[in-house]
Amino acid sequence: MSSRAPGPFDRGHTDELMSFLAASPSPYHAVANVGARLEKAGFRQVRETDAWDGTAGGRYVVRGGAVIAWYVPQGAAAHTPFRIVGAHTDSPNLRVKPLPDTGSAGWRQVAVEIYGGTLLNTWLDRDLGLAGRLSLRDGSERLVDVDRALLRVPQLAVHLDRSVNTEGLKLDKQRHMQPIWGLGDDVREGDLIRFLAEEAGLPAGEITGWDLMVHPVEAPSYLGRDRELLAGPRMDNLLSVHAGTAALAAVAGDAAEPSYIPVLAAFDHEENGSQSDTGAEGPLLGSVLERSVFARGGTYEDRARAFAGTVCLSSDTGHAVHPNYPERHDPTHHPRANGGPILKVNVNQRYATDGSGRAVFAAACERAGVPWQTFVSNNAMPCGTTIGPITAARHGIQTVDIGVAILSMHSARELCGADDPYLLANALTAFLAE
Repeated sequence: MSSRAPGPFDRGHTDELMSFLAASPSPYHAVANVGARLEKAGFRQVRETDAWDGTAGGRYVVRGGAVIAWYVPQGAAAHTPFRIVGAHTDSPNLRVKPLPDTGSAGWRQVAVEIYGGTLLNTWLDRDLGLAGRLSLRDGSERLVDVDRALLRVPQLAVHLDRSVNTEGLKLDKQRHMQPIWGLGDDVREGDLIRFLAEEAGLPAGEITGWDLMVHPVEAPSYLGRDRELLAGPRMDNLLSVHAGTAALAAVAGDAAEPSYIPVLAAFDHEENGSQSDTGAEGPLLGSVLERSVFARGGTYEDRARAFAGTVCLSSDTGHAVHPNYPERHDPTHHPRANGGPILKVNVNQRYATDGSGRAVFAAACERAGVPWQTFVSNNAMPCGTTIGPITAARHGIQTVDIGVAILSMHSARELCGADDPYLLANALTAFLAE
């Protein structure tokens, strides 16, 4: 596909993605925004603690920072297989510690942990906000988002580190990454939570727990002479979450004679191994799919038949060829921005794609009229992984790893082609609609 300015329809999808990124500074906000989009498409939220019925229609389940949504068409049998778009809601960042109030040398600071494989230098000298969820004394939760310049991790001046430009920046995760948020010699325990309680309109004594994280406040934006690039935070992997949500909403209600039940599975904690009750290695997806089968009067035999015919597209970002470091990439596989979604392959099963999975993805792209590319790691470089192999191994379902090629992966601000999110969404729609 040529590098060109997107047409109005392409740009409309990317505009929506930019709004979604800005409104989703934490997995909890992302899940809430997915739910709101699905509600507009006629889906309804169901609780895991309630009994489920097997009637036709769209439903979704929220657990923490994860959401599973599915649409049961009219006439779906108990053994009807699923078509799943898998993604994750979390991104590498800085997360607030249980005792957050700290400081030194007259500066008041917030104590943070490093979450995931963060590019630490990208968080320096950047205006940062704070967002996440507050757990209240009565068992309820409240989302909070301070989306303004509240925090900053200041870099050491070059005068005090003369070798920084010749020997490289060396950051200690504990000593060098604690953000500043004010002045004062006295560290007052509970000060940050009192501030957030005021921001959320709550009595400070009502907050008994929190899951809070730092985010850059700079808005997503188009970039380049022809505005053909998109720069923004958390595209790994909210870009896929947004595309999957759009695809599921688009196919809901369309299937007259359903071959598959379309599903969106957006997990938390992919960036640190997926081992949680809301991660891909947890039981959430399997539980939801099984309950959907049983709610339609199915047996274990129906469940086995449904899973055997199920296919999952694990959609996550991958690496575009970096123009300043081309030697780090495979010499014969060169994914380009605005070249369409990528098929991710690794024979050591860091990605779950095989030849038959390639055929499924190629067929979906062909139906959608979407170009696609292939990504393979340089043999001399370690390969990352995704929820794909976990999903395949845990549930015994065919899984294919795909995504969008980006630069600056795991940076506080990433970069992709402005056409690619739209092309991915169209491929996912064709996959779910078969």
